[in-house]
Amino acid sequence: MSYLKVSSDIQKGNIAPIYLLYGTETYLIEDIIQKVINSVLHVDEHDMKLVRYDMTETSIDEAIEEAYTFPFMGGMKVVIAQDAGFLTGAKQKLSFEHTIQKLVEYVDHAPEETVFILTTGAEKLDERKKVVKSLKKSATVLHAAPLEQKELMQWIAEKAKELGVTIEREAASYLIEVVGDHLLLLSSELSKLALYNGDETTITKKEVELLVPRSFEQDIFALVDAVVKRNATRSMRIYRDLLKQKEAPLKILSLMVRQFRILYQVKQLVKQGYGEKMIAGRIKQHPYAVKLASKQVASFQTSELANLIKELAELDFSIKTGKVSDELGVELFLLKRS
Repeated sequence: MSYLKVSSDIQKGNIAPIYLLYGTETYLIEDIIQKVINSVLHVDEHDMKLVRYDMTETSIDEAIEEAYTFPFMGGMKVVIAQDAGFLTGAKQKLSFEHTIQKLVEYVDHAPEETVFILTTGAEKLDERKKVVKSLKKSATVLHAAPLEQKELMQWIAEKAKELGVTIEREAASYLIEVVGDHLLLLSSELSKLALYNGDETTITKKEVELLVPRSFEQDIFALVDAVVKRNATRSMRIYRDLLKQKEAPLKILSLMVRQFRILYQVKQLVKQGYGEKMIAGRIKQHPYAVKLASKQVASFQTSELANLIKELAELDFSIKTGKVSDELGVELFLLKRS
């Protein structure tokens, strides 16, 4: 089921007893979770009727036991089991075991007063597993993959509507060009635009140009993103814009290397079954940066990332030993990735 369909159903009050949310676009997962919570619970019920479990720290047994427990003073409750790596093919090193059969049984006998949400940031589920087959048959399943251009435009329109404004199609398209398809950044910029608009109800391209300048960090992230996606046209445009802003090619190269090393570390830890929270702690990066990195590495092999880092190191050496000019060297690297 698509994100827009799941979101629409929730807003109409059609709440499923079980949700399985998986994929690299973690913003969509968190957004659906928040919509479910807002639909089912009042703010003053959160302490007693909203329970989150990290499946890398707690067994599914405990989450299921909580889900079966009748809500305090009646009504509904929401139980969330995050980082459910046992639904994927990844091997996990845990100090406890998950009794998966209990989850299979829960799917068949889910209590109507509990909304049970399972999440994993993995791109794929292990379709061979009985529990996955059971969930796909009975639960509302969302594959939170990066949105295509058409879906992204719809998402921006819906997000603007939630903020009490509308956005011109041209403005939405330009916002994507500047920010990229990173939903957390897009959401933040839309909130800023809506606040700036005041009594005006329509966001124009002129306002986006005024209020959403490219930062150096965003440009580096966008540049790496373009390299990952083999979009030479976009990567060259960003690179030339940075040169016009008097950014040194070696500085650009250095930050690209740093970002690719982060991607490599994230890829390795994801393969080992670590959740985003644990990865952020291990590599000492902000959880937000890990969220974005997880999305970027989804379609990449570890060996590809290692080769890219090696290639960039060789380029750095060639520049510093005078074999190639810094500006041309970086440009040739970007063109080679087309």
